[in-house]
Amino acid sequence: MVAPAARRVAVIGAGSWGTTFAKILADGGSNVTLWARREELTNEINATHRNSDYLRGIALPKNVKATSNMADAIVGAEQIYFCVPAQTLRENLVTAAPFVTDGQIVVSLMKGVEKRTGQRMSEVIAEELPIDPQYIAVVSGPNLALEIAKEQPTAAVVSSESLETASLVATAATNRYFRCFVNTDVPGTEFGGVLKNLIAVAVGIVDGVGYGHNTKASIITRGLAEMTDFAVAYGAQPETLAGLAGLGDLIATCESPLSRNNTAGRLLGQGYTLTDVIKQMKQTAEGLASVAPILSLAHARGVDMPIVEQVSQVLAGTLDPKDIAPHLTTDSDEPQGERALDDSQTYGRGAFWGSFKRAFHQLRDGSGSPSGN
Repeated sequence: MVAPAARRVAVIGAGSWGTTFAKILADGGSNVTLWARREELTNEINATHRNSDYLRGIALPKNVKATSNMADAIVGAEQIYFCVPAQTLRENLVTAAPFVTDGQIVVSLMKGVEKRTGQRMSEVIAEELPIDPQYIAVVSGPNLALEIAKEQPTAAVVSSESLETASLVATAATNRYFRCFVNTDVPGTEFGGVLKNLIAVAVGIVDGVGYGHNTKASIITRGLAEMTDFAVAYGAQPETLAGLAGLGDLIATCESPLSRNNTAGRLLGQGYTLTDVIKQMKQTAEGLASVAPILSLAHARGVDMPIVEQVSQVLAGTLDPKDIAPHLTTDSDEPQGERALDDSQTYGRGAFWGSFKRAFHQLRDGSGSPSGN
């Protein structure tokens, strides 16, 4: 009996998460071609099975090979995973497009929105690549790269319009330490990954200032409410935000020193300017670039996001980080119900008015994706 040929996949982007995901796929049985922009990095990976720039001390499987030639990575791959900074995705897709054919599955590993358009990564992929949307998937969850590279067990969600596509990706990305679940709520899965970064920046700020666990727990909890309100306004299922792509990712990103967004917030809380923080960060903190487009999308649908608004003010230098906590957990001094239902039973009217405004905006503008605004 002849053993079936190993699945061939490509990972575009050899930073910490891209390299870690290449390891996940290789440990799941696939032959992985990892694309890196710098030829010296591909040489190191091929010669030593290491990526010392991003995953120091981690040995990569023998079935991971690296290339700096996009065509070599993509041609013949069953699945293509993109893991580049969100703001450079479109230019990388333009480079990749001539080598992509319909029927190849394209997966986003990124957690950001495009600043210029406000589009989710899957929407950018759909615009730039010649493939049917049913072959596009996204992966999200509590996935701190170094912990997973050390094979500490965790889980993620794979989402696609097509459950078959999601299942194929989940099968490829499941191994003894990494488990994938599936859903078809692409907006909820993607926005969960984006929005938790903004809340993690807020938690990092108050951590840097020196506030304690009560403050951080309040921000995390109310931050989840903001995330859910926003995502639902853009067509997501609230249950998705209570799962791995929402709450799970939020907890990991807010609580771990490995989180780039938490680290960026902590530096802001310690008094560094945004320019200084960007200079100090060796890798991209997607939350910093996502604040402005997310607030623009929130305003378009009448969603109140007081925590994210305060983060925006800190980034702009108009709010002292030490003054952030008293303002973060509420957008009004008027007593409010914790849930929308409670507001109809008490004297707080914030949630009712927010729901009314969202309904008005959806009737006026039509529902759909951010790109429709």
